[in-house]
Amino acid sequence: MNTNKNVGRPISRLEGREKVTGTARYAAEYPLEGLLHGYVVSSPITKGKIVEIDTTEAMAIPGVVDILSHLNRPKLAWFDLQYTDMDAPPGTVFKPLYDENILYNGQPVALVVARDFETARYASTRIVFRYQQEPHQTCLEKHLDKARAPKKGLATALKPPPPPPTGDFENAFENAAVKVSATYHHGTEHHNPIELFATTTLFEGDGKLTIYDKTQGTINNQLFIANVFGLHYKDVRVLAPFVGGAFGSGLRPQYQLFLCVMAALHLKSNVRVVLDRKQMFSFSHRPPAVQQMRFATDINGRITALGHSTFAETSNFEDYTEPTSNWSHKLYPAPNTLFEHQVIPLDVYTPMDMRAPGGSTALHAIECTMDELAYKLKIDPLELRLLNYSDVDPSAGKPYTSKALRECYLEAAAKFGWDKRSAEPRSMQRGNKLVGYGMATGIWDAFQFPSRVQIMINSEGKMVVDNATTDIGTGTLTVMTQIAADELGLGMADVEFRYGDSKKPFSMFQGGSAITSSTGVAIVVAARSMRKKLLKKAAEMDGSPFRKAKEEEVVFSSGHIHLKNDPAIKISLKDIVAFNKGAAIKTTKMGRPHMLKLRKYSLATHSASFVEVEVDRDLGTITLTRAVTAVAAGKIINPKTAKSQILGSMVWGISKALHEESIMDPQLGKYINANLGEYHIPVHADIGELEVIFADEMDNLINELGTKGVGEIGLVGMPAAISNAIYHATGKRIYKLPIHFDELI
Repeated sequence: MNTNKNVGRPISRLEGREKVTGTARYAAEYPLEGLLHGYVVSSPITKGKIVEIDTTEAMAIPGVVDILSHLNRPKLAWFDLQYTDMDAPPGTVFKPLYDENILYNGQPVALVVARDFETARYASTRIVFRYQQEPHQTCLEKHLDKARAPKKGLATALKPPPPPPTGDFENAFENAAVKVSATYHHGTEHHNPIELFATTTLFEGDGKLTIYDKTQGTINNQLFIANVFGLHYKDVRVLAPFVGGAFGSGLRPQYQLFLCVMAALHLKSNVRVVLDRKQMFSFSHRPPAVQQMRFATDINGRITALGHSTFAETSNFEDYTEPTSNWSHKLYPAPNTLFEHQVIPLDVYTPMDMRAPGGSTALHAIECTMDELAYKLKIDPLELRLLNYSDVDPSAGKPYTSKALRECYLEAAAKFGWDKRSAEPRSMQRGNKLVGYGMATGIWDAFQFPSRVQIMINSEGKMVVDNATTDIGTGTLTVMTQIAADELGLGMADVEFRYGDSKKPFSMFQGGSAITSSTGVAIVVAARSMRKKLLKKAAEMDGSPFRKAKEEEVVFSSGHIHLKNDPAIKISLKDIVAFNKGAAIKTTKMGRPHMLKLRKYSLATHSASFVEVEVDRDLGTITLTRAVTAVAAGKIINPKTAKSQILGSMVWGISKALHEESIMDPQLGKYINANLGEYHIPVHADIGELEVIFADEMDNLINELGTKGVGEIGLVGMPAAISNAIYHATGKRIYKLPIHFDELI
């Protein structure tokens, strides 16, 4: 038994001081002796072939060491399978500098290696390339006629296909009392974490490398590098103790890692490669999508038909798909359904998971369609959702392990003051501003991954916890320390959580809002094993009062084991280790989702978002004045870091609805705003008053901690809530994101 003193407390991030004082080192900040710098040269064309590369002038520049291209690169792995990673979709993984073929705009075509970054960058401008261009296709909406079903790959629970149709959808929709048919358009978004993608490779000889990398998965990148370059995975160490944001862009190994390691092995030297901001637009992104929505109800507002068809972008070499059409039936029951998801291969880089992949796109269309139904029915939008509330997952016919969405609705509505809403559009104003209220539902998967943890009690009686997970800025270090401390009744100062290292026990990449319920659960499992070991060792000590004590009869507290019925009788963990001849006591255990038990249930977090906007009557400019989001995510380990995650998600929801888009020029086949000056994201003045509520939700089924992730659930409902508020303010429904002020004039 243990005592809980840390879990549930709003504790500030343990690494916060290092980050704000600049002592935290990121991938491009490790000083290495004799370090060479690589600069990536990017293709200016979108499709075609490299006909000629002349490096004569560039190689003559003092300080240039080498220029690698497909013409002179080292030999690489032969089989496509060797290039895959834990998050790779079906298809053929892109291989940098593999041959003369250009597959997308911005593709790396050479790597200049020099003794300093500035020289490498300058030399890149003195290389002469000659290309043979071919016609390209990069515009999703112009090629919907080429949509097809995604290729079948390794089936996973993370990205299932849409559920099969039920009933007779077409007939039910055609003859419905009330129906809405609408098409929603979503543009491309790029991740743009503040830390640029970078890799620093320490060449140790004998096939051994230490790699500092910007990544969400140290082991994923370790295995990728070992497979591609024919190294033993134990000789490749990937470190990522600090990651300056990622949002999904670090789930897969990006090309700077490949190029940096290639150069280090080829030149037998330490090498660093850092991408610039423009190059950050040359790979992972949220794919553009077109969603065709057809929802219908009876005269009383009960949903009778749900139709949701998605057309989304993928590359010509991989089939990336994300669950989009799946979400409608997870929220709302209907006897007649039709769900489809098709992809359109284009001459772009493969899209990638981006915070709440599929969900943030889908929920906008779903919840705006529900809002439109509510106005047609003359029913309050909240009332319509409560009318169609389901305690089970309609798409699977399974109950949720827990679902406090109703509480989210009611608590957020009360906090927001939803009852003060005037139902008629354009009926509320504040001076020259039209005021609008909008709300939307959020849902996200409660993922859990296998994770292995080692726990050690050292000679000082302190606890050391090892796991390979990263901390991408979500508070993982702090939360894991809280969990571990409570499991053995220690203070947080007596716990060291070591992470961000591929040499540590296994962890999946940090994504899917899953790490607390994966590594955190593994800590609980390992700690239970450690408690048994410590009690057994204590019982072996001479004259031990714990000789016959059972685990349920003791308490772990303040670095001691106490008898529960006589707390004065105790033995310190330090003394137990001393009795063990000073040797640290260790245990390693795997935490796994309880698949057999959980297969009878659906797993999800839920949320409800309510927002107020002001729209200038003359200019059409939109201001989000305030928003409330209520979240049901099981036990909240740290309310402070969890609230921070939800607030960040809400800000991103505002960005998605009103600011953020990557603009593709279809003639050039390139993004024309590949910088943070023209790729708009919100600033402080764009963010009004934001409030977060955590609904009380007890989940005794989902895992040993009763936790669900919070990293993405705060995002998914916000774009729809904002869109619905804009309709309420103006009477104009906009069917694409982001919403520009000129559409409201």
